[in-house]
Amino acid sequence: MLPVQEIVALFLCLAFVNCASKQPHIVFILADDYGYHDIGYHGTVIKTPVLDSLAANGAKLENYYVQPICSPTRSQLMTGRYQIHTGLQHFVIVADQANSVPLSDVFLPEKLKEVNYSTHLVGKWHLGFYRKECLPQNRGFDTAFGYLSGMGDYWTHHRSGPMPLFPPAEHWLGLDFMDMDRPAWEYVGNYSAFVFRDRANQIIQGHDKSKPLFLYLALQSVHNPLQVPEQYIKPYNFIKDTDRRTHAGMIACMDEIIGNVIDQLKTSGLWDDTLLIFSTDNGGTGAGNNWPLRGEKNQLWEGGMRGIGFMSGGALPSNLRGTVQRQMMHVSDWFPTLVEGVAGGSISGLSLDGFNQWMALQGKASNPRKEILHNIDPLISAENHQILDEATQYPVNDIFSNEMEMPAEYNTSMRAALRVGDWKILTGFPGRGTYKAPPESNLRPFIPADKPGQKIWLFNITADPNEYKDMSDERPDVVKSMIAKLKAYYNTSVPVRYPSPSLNSNPALHLGVWGPWED
Repeated sequence: MLPVQEIVALFLCLAFVNCASKQPHIVFILADDYGYHDIGYHGTVIKTPVLDSLAANGAKLENYYVQPICSPTRSQLMTGRYQIHTGLQHFVIVADQANSVPLSDVFLPEKLKEVNYSTHLVGKWHLGFYRKECLPQNRGFDTAFGYLSGMGDYWTHHRSGPMPLFPPAEHWLGLDFMDMDRPAWEYVGNYSAFVFRDRANQIIQGHDKSKPLFLYLALQSVHNPLQVPEQYIKPYNFIKDTDRRTHAGMIACMDEIIGNVIDQLKTSGLWDDTLLIFSTDNGGTGAGNNWPLRGEKNQLWEGGMRGIGFMSGGALPSNLRGTVQRQMMHVSDWFPTLVEGVAGGSISGLSLDGFNQWMALQGKASNPRKEILHNIDPLISAENHQILDEATQYPVNDIFSNEMEMPAEYNTSMRAALRVGDWKILTGFPGRGTYKAPPESNLRPFIPADKPGQKIWLFNITADPNEYKDMSDERPDVVKSMIAKLKAYYNTSVPVRYPSPSLNSNPALHLGVWGPWED
């Protein structure tokens, strides 16, 4: 008799037509810092014909949330767990830190491999690399290619060290581009979007069709620095803001290379059996735009984390094609949705914060998600937020580290946000929350007039998705119940993992390369 786990996997697998040979291929494309406004179907002047077509023939996710910054989104995608349960409540994993998603957490590709998937990462990792155990090829990926950290140069694939901790910066300049365990020097001078496209297409061309494919294409685009070949900028010369013009070119280039990958899937005979998912990792910032939402990257306002997202591909159920999905969904839901709902695997025994949304998305079950904990960061409070770098809203490493103890109890000075049904509460310092209109428009940005010393905001986010009307004074009953939920979540949180910088990480000590330094 088969073990229970195998029986469950077989039963779920049979939900797909011809599943015995046709487990769907899964291609997950994650864009970086891609703002809510900056896709064609949200009204931008920037042309995204490939993404628009994929979304129009797929299912647009219009009540979909990610995290407001990079590593937390990627960690929740890979583990299905809130960042309060992995210790990543505070900022991103910085290149010089001995930090990663806990090695005890099971990753998405590990579960997909259990049900016979080939698993490949192309692009940006940003989930820790200080030890070899943390590398993607040791966390479920058969192959891994690209950046280990973030903020690399698109052409040279080098990145500087953390500033202003150890000046001068050139002492910390190093290559951050790996092909498995090998520094990939040969790609220096080649634009990363093209390099990632070519590697993705190579994987697709060489894929063994007897097995299902999981390709995680984690693009560097459209994160700073603002870099793209000139031919992509020229069509946007009408945009007066030079940064915005370059950013538009970066989006146009990203759209084109995604089209190239889709073409390769079709040429290789995989497209009809492919479920494609597209997502941003957080809201836009700098030259990016989230209009009409309030706020931007690294803020708990909607502009920081209401994400662009859609599903498409030949394996998408027919009843989802051409639809707009408005049910609440969070990036942590992809883990159980893909493992259990799509691939027919098992999530038994795992402690997850995500929900399997596969049947609910098809209208065959009610939505299991009723609330989203956006985050609780005990190291940023209403009182100390002025320590943040005002230019970037990034924490300063030598002030914020896990040498600071977490408060024993939750209090409303902590930076936090929670969505329950129609309601959203924010506490502490969620960010300044500017409404930033697209520079090419005639609209002017403005900062809402919050009350002096305000630490609590409440919005009916369904009726007021742009967070215009704070209802915290009008509905103290809702505030009370929401704060009680935040306290309950805080009681389940683990200590923050945000170690001080390590001098041993300096690439000058490792032949000019960023890579594991504790092995």
